[in-house]
Amino acid sequence: MSKADIRAAQSHSVWTPDLGDGTFKNPIVHADYSDPDVIRVGEDFYMTASSFSHVPGLPILHSNDLVNWTIIGYAVDRLDLPGYDLPQHGKGIWAPSLRYHEGKFWIFFGAPDEGIFMTTAVDPRGPWTPLHCVKEAKGWIDTCPLWDDDGQAYLVHAFAHSRSGIKHKLQVCKMSPDGTRLLDDGVIVFDGTENHPTLEGPKIYKRNGYYYIFAPAGGVPTGWQLILRSRSIYGPFQEKIVLHQGDSVVNGPHQGGWVELESGESWFIHFQDKDAYGRVAHLQPVRWMDDWPLMGADTNGDGIGEPVLRTGKPKVGREWPAAVPDTTDHFAGERLGLQWQWQANPQNNWYSLKDKPGHLRLFAKPLPDGVNVMYDAPQLLMQKFPAEVFTVTAKMELHAEHAGEQAGLIVFGYTYGSLSLRQTGNGLRVELLYGEAGNDGVSERVEASEDVPDGAGPVYLRAAVGEMALCQFSYSLDGEQFRKIGSSFYASKGRWVGAKAGLYAVGGRAASHFGTVPDSGSSQSSGYADFDWIAFD
Repeated sequence: MSKADIRAAQSHSVWTPDLGDGTFKNPIVHADYSDPDVIRVGEDFYMTASSFSHVPGLPILHSNDLVNWTIIGYAVDRLDLPGYDLPQHGKGIWAPSLRYHEGKFWIFFGAPDEGIFMTTAVDPRGPWTPLHCVKEAKGWIDTCPLWDDDGQAYLVHAFAHSRSGIKHKLQVCKMSPDGTRLLDDGVIVFDGTENHPTLEGPKIYKRNGYYYIFAPAGGVPTGWQLILRSRSIYGPFQEKIVLHQGDSVVNGPHQGGWVELESGESWFIHFQDKDAYGRVAHLQPVRWMDDWPLMGADTNGDGIGEPVLRTGKPKVGREWPAAVPDTTDHFAGERLGLQWQWQANPQNNWYSLKDKPGHLRLFAKPLPDGVNVMYDAPQLLMQKFPAEVFTVTAKMELHAEHAGEQAGLIVFGYTYGSLSLRQTGNGLRVELLYGEAGNDGVSERVEASEDVPDGAGPVYLRAAVGEMALCQFSYSLDGEQFRKIGSSFYASKGRWVGAKAGLYAVGGRAASHFGTVPDSGSSQSSGYADFDWIAFD
């Protein structure tokens, strides 16, 4: 496959929600954008989502019609908090809220172990201000601000029981208008213990004199959308379930954000938990009756909406071209594509796009002290699964200096597999590693390995992802004929995230943990791998 072929591949996507006939299908983004929030600013829509400990974090997506989305940047380049130079699975940035107020974009989020943070920008593409700690707290999560008509600011949030010992409850705090600090200890405004367990993810709005809190309850896989409304921000709140699975195939449906168009239409973006595929984003029509938002379509007559799978596109005044977040990459730019995230805060010496223009060079650096399994490797460069069924192929060459250096393609989650090109004492070998992370630790094994003929040149590594996220690795020496290697396995989600696919290089002393090749004895690696392209189709 040539560079031209790769560029041509970018003209289509493995998942396109815009059906080209004035309708769209859900999900609007078939990728792991957990806990989405959305706003409209003029004719533009912006969305962000949880990024946990992956960096860059707080993705910023843009659309002109709520259906066709692209990534335009990130609000956080790195998490300058203790410990985040190593993977912190499931920690970090939880359930952000995105708002536009007084000419600025604002994002608030709760980090479950550190507290509530805020950042702002005049341009959503950046730069964003350094993260500001609004309040140090354990277990204060899922934060959302509201600036009231009189200028007073408030913040609503939920609790992580694992850190705070509190569950099912929502709290409102007064906040300084500049968003930098909370002014009191807060008031519990709703307790869902009896009827709405695992109440979380609140988003607060004001409309027609009512304060509304949109919040999911019932748990991620099986819950529902609860709406609370009151004439006072502190309640008492009336309650109404407005969206649930009902007789649809969409489980959950879980938290998200409401947006109103210039045309007067209302829409709601929420996520659906699809296990290995992550928490994918859906778009539901909203109609208001008696000052209550009714979401989706009441298909079974129970008075509660169910998610729709296909409907007419939002009325935004014109048609916009189909667009999806990038996946395929031929590494032609001066910076990494916006689809990529590292497992932890990156180091500058992990990679280069300049040493060999048109290629991504990953250096085979040793893993940090104490890390001896791929599950905890910080230098994994990955992106989200983009569809239910797809194939990802990478073309690479390994330039090793020491035995044990390796680079390759990885499918990552609690259960993971990596297909690498490894330098041994006798030449190059293609090696398939499987790993599994559980309560008792992480186990890894070499599933299969095959020698590569001397002078073989570039190697093509492939993972085919089928229904139910069943994965099969293969490789090729000519880019045409691919040879399956090892048995298939089911990709799995990670800690609060879906499976990912990506690239990596490791070397030096740490590389001996990944297989059977003896350690070279060198603590520093000077080898590297050049990736010509990676293609999703």
